[in-house]
Amino acid sequence: MRLGYHSIGLGGGVRRRQFLGLVGAAAAWPIAVHAQTASTVRRICFLLPGLARTESYRALLEAFRQGLRETGWVEGQNVSIEYRFAEDNVDRLPALAAELVRLNPEVIVVEATLAIQAIKNATSSIPIVMATSIDPASMHFVVSLVPPGGNMTGMSLTSEELSGKRLQLLTEVIPGLTRVAVMANAVNPAATLSLAQTQAAAQSLRIQIVPIKVRKLADLAGAFSSITTAHTDALIVTPDPMLYNQHPQIVAFAAASKLPALYPEKEAVQSGGLMAYAPSIPASFRRAAAYVDKILRGAKLTDLPVEQPTKFDLTINLKTAKVLGLTFPSQFLSLADEVIE
Repeated sequence: MRLGYHSIGLGGGVRRRQFLGLVGAAAAWPIAVHAQTASTVRRICFLLPGLARTESYRALLEAFRQGLRETGWVEGQNVSIEYRFAEDNVDRLPALAAELVRLNPEVIVVEATLAIQAIKNATSSIPIVMATSIDPASMHFVVSLVPPGGNMTGMSLTSEELSGKRLQLLTEVIPGLTRVAVMANAVNPAATLSLAQTQAAAQSLRIQIVPIKVRKLADLAGAFSSITTAHTDALIVTPDPMLYNQHPQIVAFAAASKLPALYPEKEAVQSGGLMAYAPSIPASFRRAAAYVDKILRGAKLTDLPVEQPTKFDLTINLKTAKVLGLTFPSQFLSLADEVIE
């Protein structure tokens, strides 16, 4: 189930990389930039909805910068990057998007549904690259995947069947599964879509879904309490930047509650979660850099279709499974891309 991305006319798979190092201080690049002439330094901007000082974003942004370096662009030398973080406050996104548009960059890179919507509302002319997106056609960010239309293209992290597949994986591991809590950010339309898709899949599997909706970080404690009260057999966490940045808290809750949980990113499993089934977010950020390169070199957005994942990473934590008293069938384990023992 190794990750791959498919797009017409781009070719080539995504190879797995291990990303090391930390994000450099944002104030470090202007010194190098000033040593260049204005004509040699290309400007791009990056809008992210989450918290700036998190290990998760450090890894993702390093993946993006590595992708730039692979195509000949080095931050502080021939390209400058202006970063803006909403710090998990979605109300800040429109103002931050407008601020970046006023800088008139050659490309704006953006992550996640609410930030994409803010940038889309702010400009119809500056090229936009989605580092991650959830079903961008259904969200009306693009007219279609091929060609995308408008001024936006980039990476999609979902296929139509993904939510149902995650639920099915739990049924193969947890005997007698009947009730599953699904945590979703109610402010995020993409997370709401994932919840609806999971509910649709649950009907054929005769599983009851218990929606657990949050809107802000302060809602997490109440969400944990609701899950405990609901006495569910398992937990599914839907894709969302806020929940992604808070996966250590969610993993800790699941461990304390002896609750099997499936996550939309392998980082949660590496932190102690039971299982994840998802495309790689760092790989998506690195591929977004390849799109930035093409745009800086004159490619037209109509020639850059939205890339969809064709393969997904299955990550399993056997240590956590043992604590929960769960056993993975050998055939199931043989499909895993990473098994933590």
